[in-house]
Amino acid sequence: MSGRARVALAATAATLLAACALLPLVDTDRWLLEAGVLLAIQAAVGALARRVPLARAATVAVQALVALLLLTFLFAREQAVAGFLPSPGVFDQFGLLFRTGTDDVSQFAIPAPMTDGIRLLLVGGVLVVGLAVDALAVTFRSAAPAGLPLLALYSVAAGLADGGTDWLWFLLAAAGYLLLLLAEGRDRLTQWGRVFGGPPRPSAAAEPPGLGGRGRPVAPLRAGRRIGVVALGIALVVPLALPALDGGLLDGAGTGSSRGPGGGGTISAVNPLVSLQNSLNQPEDRQVMSYRTNTDDTQNQYLRIVSLDEFDGTSWKPSVRHIQDVPGSFPSPPGLSSDVEVSPVRTRISTADWYAQDWLPMPYPASRVRVSGNWRYEPVGRTLVGDHGQTTRGADYDVESLLVRPTAQQLADASEPPPDVRKEFTEVPHSLPSVVHEDALKVTRGAANDYERAVKLQDWFAVDGGFTYNTQVQAGSGSEAIARFLKEKEGFCVHFAFTMAAMARTLDIPARVAVGFTPGTPQADGTMSVGLKDAHAWPELYFEGVGWTRFEPTPTRGTAPDYTLDQTPSTGTDDPTQPSQETSDEPSVSPSASESCSVETKKLGGCESAVPQIAGGGDGGTPIGLILGVTLGALAVLLLPLLPMLWRMRLRARRLGSPGRTPVDAAARTLAAWAEITDTAWDYGIAPDESQTPRSAAARIVRAAGLDGEGAESVHRAAGAVEQVLYAPAPVAAPGVGDDARRVAAALGAAAGRAARLRALFAPRSAVRVTWALMDRWLVVRGRWADQGRRLWGRLRVRRA
Repeated sequence: MSGRARVALAATAATLLAACALLPLVDTDRWLLEAGVLLAIQAAVGALARRVPLARAATVAVQALVALLLLTFLFAREQAVAGFLPSPGVFDQFGLLFRTGTDDVSQFAIPAPMTDGIRLLLVGGVLVVGLAVDALAVTFRSAAPAGLPLLALYSVAAGLADGGTDWLWFLLAAAGYLLLLLAEGRDRLTQWGRVFGGPPRPSAAAEPPGLGGRGRPVAPLRAGRRIGVVALGIALVVPLALPALDGGLLDGAGTGSSRGPGGGGTISAVNPLVSLQNSLNQPEDRQVMSYRTNTDDTQNQYLRIVSLDEFDGTSWKPSVRHIQDVPGSFPSPPGLSSDVEVSPVRTRISTADWYAQDWLPMPYPASRVRVSGNWRYEPVGRTLVGDHGQTTRGADYDVESLLVRPTAQQLADASEPPPDVRKEFTEVPHSLPSVVHEDALKVTRGAANDYERAVKLQDWFAVDGGFTYNTQVQAGSGSEAIARFLKEKEGFCVHFAFTMAAMARTLDIPARVAVGFTPGTPQADGTMSVGLKDAHAWPELYFEGVGWTRFEPTPTRGTAPDYTLDQTPSTGTDDPTQPSQETSDEPSVSPSASESCSVETKKLGGCESAVPQIAGGGDGGTPIGLILGVTLGALAVLLLPLLPMLWRMRLRARRLGSPGRTPVDAAARTLAAWAEITDTAWDYGIAPDESQTPRSAAARIVRAAGLDGEGAESVHRAAGAVEQVLYAPAPVAAPGVGDDARRVAAALGAAAGRAARLRALFAPRSAVRVTWALMDRWLVVRGRWADQGRRLWGRLRVRRA
């Protein structure tokens, strides 16, 4: 076997070894065998092309073409010509699989089921990385840079995986890279002919080039192998002695959701709205859970996950709350009096094996839950949250809850809420545009009490205001997103719920947003099936004597509560007490009727469709960028540019994470938030100047970026907090520096152009710090190895003498 063939074989082996890190991400390993066969074919084609010989660029092009043909045969043969020749339909199929694959990755917990989309991402990604490794190491004879695509492959797997075998996948990936380097080194040495390996041996003349006596590798190869083994051992052992870092963006689902031993601690979990829009736009309405209940009033059986009660101007999110052990019986719901009619309800819920959520879906208000596992109770939101990685995957549990049936008169006669409830749940940020309060006043003009104001707001969104339900609009929950929604009047449940809650707060009505699922679809066996497209968000308003009360402002989604229909004037001639048909009883693939349904029919719940038209069902074709990304440009578009972005996202999450419990922790978080502000400014083209004080640096950032208003105030406020930590005799860390850093990032993005924002996202300038850190470490390691080598060489010379 020639030296070049050995390098090609090593390149294929290195890619497969690095790809092993992806094995924990899915529930089957068959894809790795498919990827191995395709890699072997691709490598063989490259060997033939180099033997012709073809130009280097032509060799890579031929390999890429063969890879496209192989992927076409494997994933889109029905759309291809003769089963393997690409056609426009093939690229449409690739685009569909790519979209569904990325959606599946964001939805499924590890290990995910092997869907066709995930299979394309895995096999196609490994094939593209293998092409890059083969091109660099074999075609262009430069094995060292081939470690970059291997690192990209391993980093994606290591960032997503969460388990105790990470060291094994690192060992395999590193061993593959060392094998590739040694194969290339041996190939280079053999091209020199005789290589000096020490004093001549009697049988040396009979040995082939590059080998010492008795067929052993010469000294350079032996030394290279020893150095590689030692370096690999150090890389595995040294991290065990280093302190662990805080978790960040790439932590596994459910980890770090709660802190503190015993029955105390706090919860600060990830916002569940990140995946809500993706759930609504799934091409397949997969079942999330099923349940059986003893009530016939299933249209009000919303399954609530969590409440979002903190609105800081950038997003609605759950507040940081104290949690405790799950009590045998929950306390009485806050604000609920004995005069309101309630019915006890028992529900048996079973979640899908693939559905992993930190919070436990339950009807509200729950009074007792029987569930196994590590669950904790948050009393303000009356929710259960998983502890130490506990999720809903495959859970079976029983919930006892109350079906609250207030009358319109009871809601209208509600007294003032308690001062603490009013203070916490009517707070709005200063950044909230004035149009929110102005529109709220216009819509509720003439209302005599908070209940009538709430009903007017609900009807304005659902019926009278000309709003359209559309899951394809840009998601957002901040002040700007609310103002844009009021102007464009198009959005999905998130926009309706957030905006109504914000408007209610401006009217001094306590409000929050609940996230969960609508009741689902009845089944023949008497159960209810809840799918991805039943994911929903709705506002809850507080009325003393009734408690937290659901409203439904989203048109064609869910059902308007009876207590809002009783007092709502009807413009039609039908019976206004007619049951609503807006539940998701119809199959989830039905088209939306939000535009064709009349105002009167909407008011009475007579719209035929229960859900919007799903995404991906009839679009005009796959964008050319997606086609190029799936095929020849996949490496450049998907792998390498993501590394700086992922590093910055992880670093940002770590810097702006938990504020800590001690003053020392808070001070460190303040400095970390300031570092994040300066790095973010650097990403937008404002290079840091270490010689400036924080105050001067803040003024420079504000001036260079043209910031004003809240963005400028946040920069100066953060700079003042840093100076307090650094220079004050008794430093006191200011709260909210992390939020200031997020506001500064938003302001810098708003002030920059689209090109600058894309550059800051995909190629952040501050990512050069990784290179600097690696160079510093390399210099230290090289110095140590040089010293060790000189000492070892001295000892060898002494022994030979």
